[in-house]
Amino acid sequence: MSLPGGLGLLSISEQAQAGAQIEEPLADSVRTALSSAIANHAPPIPEFADTESRLAYLRWLGAMSERLKKKKPEWQIRKEFLQSVWYESKRAGLDTALVLGLIQVESNFRKFAVSNAGARGYMQVMPFWTRVIGDGDAGKLFHMQTNLRFGCVILRHYLDRERGDLFMTLGRYNGSRGKAPYPNAVLGAKRQWEHGAEARQS
Repeated sequence: MSLPGGLGLLSISEQAQAGAQIEEPLADSVRTALSSAIANHAPPIPEFADTESRLAYLRWLGAMSERLKKKKPEWQIRKEFLQSVWYESKRAGLDTALVLGLIQVESNFRKFAVSNAGARGYMQVMPFWTRVIGDGDAGKLFHMQTNLRFGCVILRHYLDRERGDLFMTLGRYNGSRGKAPYPNAVLGAKRQWEHGAEARQS
């Protein structure tokens, strides 16, 4: 498969140094639930129950935008990225700071990052997931919303499987379950993205 945007020319420094999820058998019910979770392609436009929730979101967006400016200098790109992270993390019932911390460790906010194991994009999703719960087109993992959707759904799946144990969840996501370096790195990065009262999606 040809890679978009001259991806094949990425230098070693552009490669992600993260691990990779390990393909495991899924019960049909789990496979169906995960497939359903990634199938809705509605644009990530936040909706709010009240003005207070909207203002909380805008405060979060402003704070995160300032922190991300060095990685993504263009405002519109930065805004769309943060809006998508917020939407997909809330949709999956995840802490946005956790998702941003994971992205920082996994890809350092590089859309076309590829690990030595072949994991792709912001959340370093392994291509096998597109076959297991998607349409099989691994190229879509370089699409921002698709990558964030897959990553958040997979992380939520692992969190449920590990019964809320975040340490074990992160290890499973990285393919290093039970080992401390990766969970510690993500939890450390998470602190850089925490924000007072997170906006709540209705």
